[in-house]
Amino acid sequence: MNEIKIPELAESITEGTIAEWLVNKGDKVEKGDPVVELETDKINVEVNSDFAGVITEIVSEEGDDVEVGDVIAKIDENAQAGGDATEEEKTKDEPKEQPKEEPKEEASIEDKDESPKKEETKDDSTSDVVASPAARKRARELNIDLDAVSPRDPLGRVRPEDVDAAAKSKNEKKESKPAKKEEPKNSEKTEFDKPVERVKMSRRRQTIAKRLVEAQHNAAMLTTFNEVDLTEVMKIRSERKEKFIDKHGVKLGFMSFFTKAVIGALKEFPLLNAEIQGNELVLKKFYDIGIAVSAEDGLVVPVVRDADKLDFAGVERKIGELGKKAQENNLGLDEISGGSFTITNGGTFGSLLSTPILNAPQVGILGMHNIQKRAMVMPDDSIEVRPMMYTALSYDHRIVDGSEAVQFLVRIKQLLEDPYDLLLEG
Repeated sequence: MNEIKIPELAESITEGTIAEWLVNKGDKVEKGDPVVELETDKINVEVNSDFAGVITEIVSEEGDDVEVGDVIAKIDENAQAGGDATEEEKTKDEPKEQPKEEPKEEASIEDKDESPKKEETKDDSTSDVVASPAARKRARELNIDLDAVSPRDPLGRVRPEDVDAAAKSKNEKKESKPAKKEEPKNSEKTEFDKPVERVKMSRRRQTIAKRLVEAQHNAAMLTTFNEVDLTEVMKIRSERKEKFIDKHGVKLGFMSFFTKAVIGALKEFPLLNAEIQGNELVLKKFYDIGIAVSAEDGLVVPVVRDADKLDFAGVERKIGELGKKAQENNLGLDEISGGSFTITNGGTFGSLLSTPILNAPQVGILGMHNIQKRAMVMPDDSIEVRPMMYTALSYDHRIVDGSEAVQFLVRIKQLLEDPYDLLLEG
């Protein structure tokens, strides 16, 4: 008999929740077959069997929290699927059912014999109590055990008034018990007077909540805003979208422009591509850009590795691949770990303005928002309708000064309003 255990997943992942069993008790599995889907803080991962055989026992059920090294199932390498194991259980159960029926009759006869004995014993015990005939009659009427009555007579004789006092005390105790039970019910109703539904938070949602609060507590977070005129970006997309799709097989979206603009600004303001470790600043010489994606279980941030080395098509293709994996819950740990800077686009849901929260330990995150046509005053004092977007940069004020943050966001604005430099730089 071998055991299936939760394996080492990653340095930062030590526990998870059983999301779904992919096999049942009695199923035959081969070595390397996935047997269970585990929900971790970051992604869902499949745990594979290290042995070939038949699942004989499932130790942890769906919804159970487990840690690395925990035994979640047992597997027999010598058993056969749905055959030997099941037959053995049946043959074990069959002989047990027949002998059980006969002892039941004997037990029932013994119970019948013992029942009068118990009644006699009870009568004997009550007969030892010194009580008046009226008190005994009163005790029978009120269903009071004379042994539980405390007589006030110095000689120990139980009188009817003693029985009444015992009955009164018994009723008071019964009335007091429900009152105590109702207290927690009343306290629960004080918060909600109308129907509610309580749903346990998923492990990922708990982790998201925890890390967002930690980011606010551990960083001196501040947000600066600007607005971008996307006229030229939309013009390029309109002019080149057909040729771009024919040549590269992907659409030319806004994210590639913003990703390239962020990289250009990070090269000029490297502190926004850094992080704090103890009393040191770690200046990253690479550009792994995280793109926040809304998945079913919550926000995930897959990372476009070495985004500075990709062209527009490469960025769009990679973002598309990661976004699809996020929706299908198929992201790998290596695809969501690390990252040097994050971009989040609330505009896809209609957000006009927001203050994004840092993706710790990163020190900068850019928020994109909804594009709105607005009347803008041009340099020659004419008024034109332009597609405008508010942008927001949240940053860690511990290492990034306000002037740097403002200039960083202005540089992004300049690159997007004159995107030909981005196209030339690739």
